[in-house]
Amino acid sequence: MNTSLQNLSVLLQSQWHYFVSVWEPIDGVIEGFIYYYPLFMAYIWMFGAIIFYFRHEWRGHSHSEHSPELKEYPPVSILVPCYNEADNVRETVEILLRQKYPSFEIIAINDGSKDNTLEILQELSEQHPQLRVINLHTNQGKAMGLRSGALLANNEILICIDGDALLAPEAIAWMVRHFLDNPNVGAVTGNPRIRNRSTLLGRLQVGEFSAIVGMIKRAQRCYGHVFTVSGVIAAFRKSALHDVGYWSNDMVTEDIDISWKLQLAGWSIHFEPNALCWVLMPETLEGLWKQRVRWAQGGTEVLLRYFHALFRWSSRGMWLLYAECLISIFWAFLILLHIVLAPMELFTETTRQSLHDLSPSWTSMLLSLTCLIQFGVSLSIDSHYESRTGGVARYYYWMVWYPIVYWLINVGTTIVGSIRAIKKKRGQRAVWVTVDRGLRNK
Repeated sequence: MNTSLQNLSVLLQSQWHYFVSVWEPIDGVIEGFIYYYPLFMAYIWMFGAIIFYFRHEWRGHSHSEHSPELKEYPPVSILVPCYNEADNVRETVEILLRQKYPSFEIIAINDGSKDNTLEILQELSEQHPQLRVINLHTNQGKAMGLRSGALLANNEILICIDGDALLAPEAIAWMVRHFLDNPNVGAVTGNPRIRNRSTLLGRLQVGEFSAIVGMIKRAQRCYGHVFTVSGVIAAFRKSALHDVGYWSNDMVTEDIDISWKLQLAGWSIHFEPNALCWVLMPETLEGLWKQRVRWAQGGTEVLLRYFHALFRWSSRGMWLLYAECLISIFWAFLILLHIVLAPMELFTETTRQSLHDLSPSWTSMLLSLTCLIQFGVSLSIDSHYESRTGGVARYYYWMVWYPIVYWLINVGTTIVGSIRAIKKKRGQRAVWVTVDRGLRNK
């Protein structure tokens, strides 16, 4: 009996040593990818953003507080889909009425709100002839609200903003110029700025929208294609929307979906950093988690839906963007795998030896330094767009917390959102949900 146990023990030990010998090089590759992928992409985004800056924002091309001179001023329609926006929509409409643009109409779409949003909109429409109100009796979702507004709009150029957003007075002119200069432009994404900055999460998002969102949009536009227009501020050519069938009612993020539909159909999307729009963002971990899960789910839904469309030669411009999105999801799942299998490393000889050395590895230091460089570059580019709030440089300190807070959240939301997208039934209507709007500064 003892001999049998000893033989079994020897067998198990030999199998374990074999497994460890196979796992160690695989684990080294995984660790290397986990570290070097964000490092590599950070420099890709920085390089692209710097090129965009010198092409479009250098030498006085950027004057967000002054409207550009246009060769003509075609009338535009501003679409404002609303769901339970009683606390915000009055301010949103009143700010829209101050636009420094000669001809525009405002179409507010009440999408089955359960509060008194409809009453407020009707009251405002009686005071301002420029405002029209569309009432959907039941919650149909943002995509249906936008589609309804677009079909009833009188004009070719549509400006779409959320019901809690404040559009800068010069924004319309800055976006319209792209449609006038290039007939192939199907959409223009604006530059959202964070209104609420009273908590750590609020301050982190100020830096995030500058250092991450703004930088990536600049770089993607420089490289040719944009992953998504901003859901809170974007302009569209109505004929381009008609060409692709407008927004999809069954996609949880209609902004990502319409961006891919337009670009796969041959339309281009431009980024206009001068088109500022001030928005409310979640300032609780629960609200932030729900928002980012929805974003991740929407991104994965798009990758699944348009996979076959990428096989067309005409779609080759989207191949790199698709690959980058797919790799970023793969990266998140690798981190999960690495965390799950981390206890195994305690039994490997390499790890036992490394436990004696508690100094930070050079890869971690390089990654941290790259984060600070990325934040510094992006805040330098973006700083003058925040002149009315004292600039974004004062938020640089808070960005040291970004990798700790947001990377962990983004890994989790990417995994959860991707699983939800895979499990979701195609054709299921995406409707409005109550979101965390954070706390406003008084």
